[in-house]
Amino acid sequence: MLYYLFEYLKSQFDFPGAGVFQYISFRAAMSIITSLFISMIIGKWVINYLRRKQVGETVRDLGLEGQVQKQGTPTMGGIIIIASILIPTLLFAKLHNVYILLMLVSTVWLGLIGFLDDYIKVFKHNKKGLAGRFKILGQIGLGLIVGLTMYFNDSVVIREKAPKPITENLVNTNNMFKAESFNEAPLIYSKEPVKSTKTTIPFVKNNEFDYSDLLSFLGPGYKKWAFLLFIPIMIFIITAVSNGANLTDGLDGLASGTSAVIGVTLGILAYVSGNVIFANYLNIMYIPNTGELTIFIAAFVGACIGFLWYNSYPAQIFMGDTGSLAIGGIIAVFAIIIRKELLIPILCGVFLVQSLSVIMQVTYFKYTKRRFGEGRRIFLMSPLHHHYQKKGYHESKIVLRFIIVGILLAVVTIITLKLR
Repeated sequence: MLYYLFEYLKSQFDFPGAGVFQYISFRAAMSIITSLFISMIIGKWVINYLRRKQVGETVRDLGLEGQVQKQGTPTMGGIIIIASILIPTLLFAKLHNVYILLMLVSTVWLGLIGFLDDYIKVFKHNKKGLAGRFKILGQIGLGLIVGLTMYFNDSVVIREKAPKPITENLVNTNNMFKAESFNEAPLIYSKEPVKSTKTTIPFVKNNEFDYSDLLSFLGPGYKKWAFLLFIPIMIFIITAVSNGANLTDGLDGLASGTSAVIGVTLGILAYVSGNVIFANYLNIMYIPNTGELTIFIAAFVGACIGFLWYNSYPAQIFMGDTGSLAIGGIIAVFAIIIRKELLIPILCGVFLVQSLSVIMQVTYFKYTKRRFGEGRRIFLMSPLHHHYQKKGYHESKIVLRFIIVGILLAVVTIITLKLR
């Protein structure tokens, strides 16, 4: 909203300094500062309010060190994260941008599902919370919204690239424009945006992959059926990452810390993908208008760091499903929008390993019980962070090492832009 206010002041009154709001870098900086400020200020208030209402975590005794002390710790702290994301975004982002609208819808959508789950657990005293099928239906619903928007909305476009050395000093032609590069042969990007189901695939020289190509066996005209494949893939990605973040939220500061690292990386990817100069230099897909997402992801990072202030060991508040489902959904949808979703297994490697540890544990236990009459385990306990707790590692050490691994994975993700 402030963007439109200062744009009006500049155009009508030539208000001094109003032009600075045109710069994404300035608005992103303001977004993260505001997000930190909000989370720090309202965080203490929310904690005290939840304590007065006795909205505390009910802990099952799993024999883990320090587990009993967590009993009664306020939960539903995801409210802090969501508020710290939404307010700066509404203040500093261009709200007519389809990608910003999609991120706002995703945040509220999964935040409400998580809130309902926490509400049933805390206020209805039902430890199971919202039935799993309803959670999945909610995630599928968001996947449908995102998939349909990405496929059918006319504002969701890319510019095709065609690497050609330029010998003449041409800046504009009738159909193409040139992006200046850094000591490299420039690329020509089509001036006309195109609808496409292309995405980025890592470690490949021509790092673009079109989902519709998987349907080429259908013969001529197969591209018009691409949505039948594209939308289910979007649903799967959103569901998987959202649940992965939910599983990771088991130790103080683990989900918020790793998510902050992921958010910084996604912010870098969004900025370079939405900037024709950097996209050209890195020889990556140029996606107009995605640079605006930097404001949203800056608020996301600020919210995670601000929440970490209260959530680090020993936690004064837990995010609950209100926060973890929203965080996972935000990461998934954001990666889909900037067409970097195939980088998620690398960037969100911590979430992936946590999910795989649960799948492996449950599958192996059922298999051995059926074959030998007694269920056996691969890990001492799953998700994986509990395995290390059982081995005697302190909670804060596990969290710090997981975050270090997350930073390494983030660096590898950024390197994939050039490592092909």
